[in-house]
Amino acid sequence: MLRGMATTTYYADDLEAAKDWYSEFLGIAPYYHVPNGYYEFRLGDYQHEFGIINRAYAPPSARNEPGAGGIVYWHVDDLAATFERLLAMGAKEYQPITAQGDGEGFVTACVVDPFGNTLGIMTNPHYLEVVAKTGGV
Repeated sequence: MLRGMATTTYYADDLEAAKDWYSEFLGIAPYYHVPNGYYEFRLGDYQHEFGIINRAYAPPSARNEPGAGGIVYWHVDDLAATFERLLAMGAKEYQPITAQGDGEGFVTACVVDPFGNTLGIMTNPHYLEVVAKTGGV
């Protein structure tokens, strides 16, 4: 049974450049590092793990083109501002800001980072309800 997002990992040919780019975007440094192999950040109200792996360690069958797999969407408080910041930092639009459902407040967008990974962002009322119920921020 799936119980919640635990770790999201992205691959990058230039691990140091990816670490620097995400450090700037996130406003934090990684808390964990394996030399020439891996950086990990802790993010959000539940300190979810976000890792960047040297693409040399990708599974042999991993595809390198954007969108070659699922998209993890991260809740953000200001979707438009976050989307614009990502684009200003060199990410490319993959999915424009799109209202989902029947106007219930679920809005998504997705970019391809400079390293070929998809990064989904969204406003998610259910996420905010969970945070409120558990005493999060």
